[in-house]
Amino acid sequence: MSTSTPSTPSTPSTAPTVAELEEQERRLTLPRFTHDDAWALGSLLVELARERGAPVAIDIRRGGQQLFHAALPGSTRDNDAWIDRKRRVVERYAASSLLVGTRFRAKDTTFEASSRLDPDTYAAHGGAFPLTVQDTGVIGTVVVSGLPQLEDHALVVEALTRFKNT
Repeated sequence: MSTSTPSTPSTPSTAPTVAELEEQERRLTLPRFTHDDAWALGSLLVELARERGAPVAIDIRRGGQQLFHAALPGSTRDNDAWIDRKRRVVERYAASSLLVGTRFRAKDTTFEASSRLDPDTYAAHGGAFPLTVQDTGVIGTVVVSGLPQLEDHALVVEALTRFKNT
């Protein structure tokens, strides 16, 4: 067993803007997304998280069907609850959970104060990203929970970028 200290994901220095987040979503539109793609993307996320010693849970869904789920060491059942809350935001708004929260903050308010949605059911915190297929639209979600929200989001974006470029 290695005794080296695990690396951590690079921490974004500042929160991305609405325009930057919208550009990420446009750039990460996929040509297709199959069951096998869910396995490949989920496995890539697990690999990245393990390399960094990140205590995360990962969830990928297409439609209402869960196609991939992993809970790495250090994650807890609370991470699964966060996954559900962040995923519901993507399903409702067809945008990443970080983008939804950022849009509210750009209007000098918060999601919790202005969305009129139950915060026990919805969380506009980073980590949930829409799976968007070209000429189809949003068909599912990929969610990471266990790190600070900007790091959850960055891990998903990194994995989707690598996945798309393979």
